[in-house]
Amino acid sequence: MTTKSGILEANGLRFAIDEAGTGDTTALLLHGFPEARQSWSRQLPFLAKLGWRAVAPDQRGYGSSSRPPGQAAYHLDHLTDDVAAMFAALGGKRRILIGHDWGGVIAWQTALRGKVSLDALIILNAPHPDVFARVLADGWTQKRKSWYVAFFKLPWLPEWLMTRNHGKPLAQMFRQHSQTISDAQIDIYRRNVIQPGAATAMINYYRANFPALERGAGTHPKLTVPTLLIWGEDDLALDIALTEGNEQHVTDFTLRKLPGVSHWVQQDAPDRVNELIAEWARTKGLA
Repeated sequence: MTTKSGILEANGLRFAIDEAGTGDTTALLLHGFPEARQSWSRQLPFLAKLGWRAVAPDQRGYGSSSRPPGQAAYHLDHLTDDVAAMFAALGGKRRILIGHDWGGVIAWQTALRGKVSLDALIILNAPHPDVFARVLADGWTQKRKSWYVAFFKLPWLPEWLMTRNHGKPLAQMFRQHSQTISDAQIDIYRRNVIQPGAATAMINYYRANFPALERGAGTHPKLTVPTLLIWGEDDLALDIALTEGNEQHVTDFTLRKLPGVSHWVQQDAPDRVNELIAEWARTKGLA
């Protein structure tokens, strides 16, 4: 199945997208930090074979998408509005939201806030916000793993570190976590981060939304959207304890763990991730 690139206009912004498929089911795939739409390159053609129109955008501030100035532009209010506007622009009878890392955070929040009427939610290595808040408060394991969040709150220094030597530290970070992601893929992320203003935009996701995320979801009701959580167990940034208790917040919840797989789960184990999505989707009558 051929993947094509284009531009999607939504919420007053221009989003660079890769897409495959033409079905009435629209699957929107949200990447994490500090990645880009190409992180889903192994999923798009596979999901198209399921009969879905699979679309992966560069999120605002990333890659070739619009990069609005200012920290406030990256608040979850705007990020979830982006998702709703992209679904509206794409159309489709059924809507499936898929997110990894920060894309997972945004996907959870979009569903919890009722921004979009969803038929399914698929999350990769990102817990329900209440689970994240509980695990963070309960002990030091996740606090130690989240040290970089405090660092990102500092002015200019994180940007300098990420972009020096033409983005070499970012490339080294990926290689430290995974030996599977290709050099070509990592080079896309390296070239993206050294674009003017890109590093600041990426880090503003953290600056604009912490400590609110540390407090959890608040008063949102139990989520009724069928939800699949896929988790690479060798995640250096997120503790395995974050997989526990998500079912308390979702009426129809499925957890699948992948031993020996890093935080970059859909890139480390693309075939296994694809199989899990297909198996689960068939049980829900989505494929």
